[in-house]
Amino acid sequence: MVIASATTFLAVAFVLGVIGYRLFHWQGSTSAPADLSATQPAGAKVLSSAVGDGRIVLTIEIGGAIELRSFDLNTLKPLGRVRLEPKP
Repeated sequence: MVIASATTFLAVAFVLGVIGYRLFHWQGSTSAPADLSATQPAGAKVLSSAVGDGRIVLTIEIGGAIELRSFDLNTLKPLGRVRLEPKP
């Protein structure tokens, strides 16, 4: 009877310890989202957007040419740009 009680006590203590550890060492973000903005050229038309792998990719039409712009999802810093122009 003593061994069963001691085992149960240790199991409950372990579970409470894990819960306490998770509560005090939470890795998630608790701050409110910041207002971020990214500027686009005048007259640009956003055709589509895609989000994945910490990035956002915008497909933009600028003066008849299509451009793909990628930004970091958290900071909206530009990561790259690909311009697709029609062949003359």
